[in-house]
Amino acid sequence: MGIKLRFKKLHYYLVMFNMAFFGFLLYPAVYYYYSVKPERYWGMVMLRRWWAHLSTFFAGIFFRFEFETPIDWSKTYVICPHHTSNLDTFMISILMKTNQFSIMGKEDLKDGLVTGIYFRTVDLPVDRNSKMAAFRAFKTAANKLANGTSMVMFPEGGIAVDFPPKVQEFKSGAFRLAIEQKVPIIPVSSLNTWRTFWDDGVKYGTRPGICNVFVHKPIETSHLTVADADTLRDEVRKLIEDRIKYESR
Repeated sequence: MGIKLRFKKLHYYLVMFNMAFFGFLLYPAVYYYYSVKPERYWGMVMLRRWWAHLSTFFAGIFFRFEFETPIDWSKTYVICPHHTSNLDTFMISILMKTNQFSIMGKEDLKDGLVTGIYFRTVDLPVDRNSKMAAFRAFKTAANKLANGTSMVMFPEGGIAVDFPPKVQEFKSGAFRLAIEQKVPIIPVSSLNTWRTFWDDGVKYGTRPGICNVFVHKPIETSHLTVADADTLRDEVRKLIEDRIKYESR
């Protein structure tokens, strides 16, 4: 193992320590107060934002957001980031200037000590191997949107196995949902987070740095029908892919 990789492995352990330390520090408030009643769930989202800030700040990892247009966070959206890192949840938590949002994620996140609390309350787990479970999850997501809670949905369904990562094919569910509920979609391009922390960080380690994120302008869906879902999916994927190519020139 080279010296550079050794330092990146040590940094990985620092990031994991920070996540565990600040997660446990905030755990009593999350578990014993905010998670016990739905009307207090906003506090869980607020504390996750602090968890994200503290864990990354003390590891020398920072997020720099560029907005194509100002976002009115009082509105309801489907937010579609492409997925390259386990930091993406923290990135979204820092990006969103509202406590009214829910993240759709893989089923096994319910098993985590801290993430499990979130995916049994404010967030939405989905078992993509079960059509019935996926149907129920999207039904719940539709209800959340109808009640004014924005949904964060990673349209790739997971992190690419390629390194460096490429934008994978998008699934249509998030786009169909946005059209059905007549809410705008916000594409989010994570431009270089993978250089700092790819996937779960285990294989290549991690390093300090600035993660640049481009937030595209909202795409209105009120004039679309469900038949347009695949076209919208491809449009959003191209926007993200083109932005990444532009930034990497």
